[in-house]
Amino acid sequence: MSAAIHPTAFVDPAAKLGDGVVVGAFCYIGADVEVGAGTQFGPHCVVHGPTRIGRDNRFHAQCAIGGDPQDKKFAGERTELVIGDGNSFREFVTVNRGTGSGGGVTRIGDRNWLLAYTHVAHDCHIGNDCVFSNNSTLAGHVTIEDHVIMSGFSGIHQFCRVGAHAFIGMGALVNGDVAPFLMVAQDGYGRPRGINTEGLKRRGFGPERIAAIKRAYRAVFMSGASLEDARAKLEELAADSADVRALLDFIGTGERPLLR
Repeated sequence: MSAAIHPTAFVDPAAKLGDGVVVGAFCYIGADVEVGAGTQFGPHCVVHGPTRIGRDNRFHAQCAIGGDPQDKKFAGERTELVIGDGNSFREFVTVNRGTGSGGGVTRIGDRNWLLAYTHVAHDCHIGNDCVFSNNSTLAGHVTIEDHVIMSGFSGIHQFCRVGAHAFIGMGALVNGDVAPFLMVAQDGYGRPRGINTEGLKRRGFGPERIAAIKRAYRAVFMSGASLEDARAKLEELAADSADVRALLDFIGTGERPLLR
């Protein structure tokens, strides 16, 4: 089944569209764009290359995908945007390609929801099954691991990481790494406010796993201990918990300060 292209849309002859792709009214699909089977573009979407888009994605009206990075150091070098399968991009979402000095690739995984006015800047890496609520914003070089939820009007500073299963509250401005499993709420800049217990339960985490994560949280974020002493305590707790080990490994590999 060939692609269905609205007569008012423009698709560059060098673009490659898979079977069943739908290109809506007044869309622009540029050169060096590859789109997997079943992906749909609503009206007025713009896609610049080099961009690789997987299968069964849905782009609603007015999305701007694969544009040049908003970085003054960018000098027109070849960089890419790579998007996986089954993602939903709502109205006015913007996603920029990478930069030559930042790895060259902006990457989005599978089954993510990016709601209206979400912005993903250059060189960001997003995992799978995340939700970005309206007006949530990632600066450049941000890493978002799997199952992260960002509430409306939240923002992440450049080079920060957000660990798996974290929840960023409405309006929280995050300027440090957010460890896995945490909830962050607005208080000037966002600060940890416990672990994301409800989200963990919904994803099948049992009582023992959650209890181990809570013990680790208390050791790092409530004990008043130095980070060095807290990490020593986590080493003990990690002997019996792979989740605590993941938390400890996350803390040990960051470039930005840990949000505490």
